[in-house]
Amino acid sequence: MAARGNFSNRLGFILAAAGSAVGLGNIWKFPFEVEAGGGAAFVVVYLIFCFTLCFPVLVTEIAIGRKTEKNPAGAFVALGFPKWKYLGVLGIISGIIILSFYNVVAGWAFGYFIEMAQGNFDIGNQFSDYITNIWRIAVYAILFMGATALIVSKGVSGGIEKAAKILMPTLILMILGILAYSFTLPNAMTGIKYYLVPEFSELNLRVVGGALRQAFFSLSLGMGALITYGSYLSKKENIVSSAASITLFDVGIAFFAGLMLFPLVAYSTGGDMSNIQGGAGLIFVTLPGVFESLGPVLGIVIGSLFFLLLSFAALTSTVSLLEVPVSYIVDEYKANRNTAVIIMAVIIFIAGIPSLLGNGYSDMLTNFITYVGADNPTDFMTFLGQLADIFLLLGGFLIVTFAAYVWKKANLHEELAQGHEGYHQSWVKTFINITVSYLCPALLGMLFVLVVLNNFFGIDIIN
Repeated sequence: MAARGNFSNRLGFILAAAGSAVGLGNIWKFPFEVEAGGGAAFVVVYLIFCFTLCFPVLVTEIAIGRKTEKNPAGAFVALGFPKWKYLGVLGIISGIIILSFYNVVAGWAFGYFIEMAQGNFDIGNQFSDYITNIWRIAVYAILFMGATALIVSKGVSGGIEKAAKILMPTLILMILGILAYSFTLPNAMTGIKYYLVPEFSELNLRVVGGALRQAFFSLSLGMGALITYGSYLSKKENIVSSAASITLFDVGIAFFAGLMLFPLVAYSTGGDMSNIQGGAGLIFVTLPGVFESLGPVLGIVIGSLFFLLLSFAALTSTVSLLEVPVSYIVDEYKANRNTAVIIMAVIIFIAGIPSLLGNGYSDMLTNFITYVGADNPTDFMTFLGQLADIFLLLGGFLIVTFAAYVWKKANLHEELAQGHEGYHQSWVKTFINITVSYLCPALLGMLFVLVVLNNFFGIDIIN
């Protein structure tokens, strides 16, 4: 049997792990979370949570993976706690759920790249028809899953790391390129001020809760991806500094995505920034018209580049999502990597068919479930997303609880000291000790309860 494989160097690991964290949400969700939370005020709170809540969980997941050199389920068994393997299984299931619908949305983005390249700016006005054309979207989704599977099949250094070293720098260059151009547009400063000037009057419990939730979900925590990637990391590498770099990469890309987007939006609205909505509506409905207004040549260039950027951001995430179950099959069943990739890619694509159909094509899946106290039904894709949210929060809560009180902090510290000279005498050890023992379990446990109540029962405690 061939060796499991390893990242060839620290940079490869950081880029791959950062790619796992960077995804579609960085481009279309984070900027509007910032705006809704009072601009720079939200950014400050978000950064605090990234480094006080997410960073310790990130460090813990990587440490468990490197210590055991196993997949998320096998890692807990290797540590001597076989009953905890179900926590790893929960993470693997979460990744499969997320990839099943994420691949559909990635197909939308890839399809828009093709449409923009052909100069079809009217696609934004046809979005509802576009996503219900299931055969066309299915082809795009198959192509996207195929690209994901091809990268994962090449292994850790030859596939995942090599792709990350191409995709991540290219992603950053595309963001900076579009950002630089957007700054030259009329009303660009209006958009920038809208995004960055702090409105501290908006900073309330809801905003703080939103920053906490966004921070956790933005770093792909709680689903075993970082345990998996950590299992391929050399003992010589410094986990703490690597985790800090991954966090900064993710936060930085999300932040610059906002700087890129808001001048474009301000240009398209003539500086009127009222009643702007984020999410898929902005990306797939509004922006094609913005690109059209740039002229036939520039519109095609910038529009194509933007949706190619979006596709690259999605691909860096889908690769890590597929690697999690693949590593499980390879480790636990001694399967050939190519066989494992094909099996999981096919299963996950099939599992994504209800999400493909649930955006207007199938009434049953479009109006899939109506929650207690809700006025309107929730579609299947949104339901899966909400289910994955609580799985990830539960996973994150249990991982830090396990590390602090079952595996014990002394063992965690011992692993973190590998490749980090002076760790035991540093302030970082004290910080990890406090956050993993008390702060992270408390905040994640609270957030888990709030999200369950809000998503499934319509109870909003912090409103």
